[in-house]
Amino acid sequence: MHKLKVGVIFGGVSSEHNVSKVSGTSVIRNLNKEKYEILPIYIDEKGNWYTYEKDINEIKILDIDSSIEEDLKPISNIEYILKSLDVAFPVLHGLGGEDGSIQGLFELFNIPYVGCGILASSMGMDKAYTKIIFEKAGIKQAKYEYIRSFNDKYIYVDKEFNEEAVSIEGVVGKIDKNLKYPMFIKPSNSGSSVGINKANNIEELKSAIEYATKFDKKILIEEGLVGKEVECAVLGNEEVEASCIGEIKPAEDFYTFDAKYKNQESKVLIPAELPEKMSERIRRLAVKAFKAIDGKGLSRVDFFANVETNEIYINEINTLPGFTTISMYPKLFEQVGILYTELLDKLIKLALEK
Repeated sequence: MHKLKVGVIFGGVSSEHNVSKVSGTSVIRNLNKEKYEILPIYIDEKGNWYTYEKDINEIKILDIDSSIEEDLKPISNIEYILKSLDVAFPVLHGLGGEDGSIQGLFELFNIPYVGCGILASSMGMDKAYTKIIFEKAGIKQAKYEYIRSFNDKYIYVDKEFNEEAVSIEGVVGKIDKNLKYPMFIKPSNSGSSVGINKANNIEELKSAIEYATKFDKKILIEEGLVGKEVECAVLGNEEVEASCIGEIKPAEDFYTFDAKYKNQESKVLIPAELPEKMSERIRRLAVKAFKAIDGKGLSRVDFFANVETNEIYINEINTLPGFTTISMYPKLFEQVGILYTELLDKLIKLALEK
């Protein structure tokens, strides 16, 4: 029986490097070894590429702080290695892997790959620009402001894309007038809640903006929303299916990086405790958001659901969501009868169809 050669690419240069190692090794361990010849490809934090030299069955699912630096062989010819694959399976979260960069490399080499294409990946990664797409699609979302840092100045960008260079005091003053507290300050191109902070007053707002600029020059500031934090997974190319809804119950004030990956008190509820009609609306909106960015393969779409007012607001879309054994994406589909290994099979099939 001919086995498809699948290259699982993980690690990467982004702030989500460690999360990617856990996701990547989880995928490798759960791929069907009878169907696929699996080639693990690891990218370190400096951008160097390696293959894993030991028996594929010996690779361990890492935890967030584990190292995979041993048993690696440098790749001298990346193009040769990639062109040897039948399918590339990127499990690279964040910049360089989820933003259209590596998808462009696959396109140039004409290699089938799992997940969204260049446009959807870049659009989904940049929170400020997904806001614009969702506005056009008529999907409710939090009020927001968008700024950029430039040297020691900030560029305030209004809703008509007019720009004004101001000091940190100037930009904070504008946002303080336009949005209500609490606010959430996010690097526009970051994931796993890296660089995100909550501000309850103007001093915290200033500090949070300055902190977020360590991770990205583009910063998004959103009004806080009241409601359950819920997530929906989607799967497909043209015919897209949505999972059930899961609810996040963070152990901290909001779902920080530590709350996601290190605090055992954080909980997820699958399925979420929501009225059936609201769950169905969220599932439809998840598919709509996915199609609005021209998504393919997979994404996880995050919402806030206010049961008292019956309002649903989209938070963001993740085109390469976490793929650890405890991540929401595989768990949501597991709840509706698609187990992890079968889910990987479906994603590879979708990559070949695309």
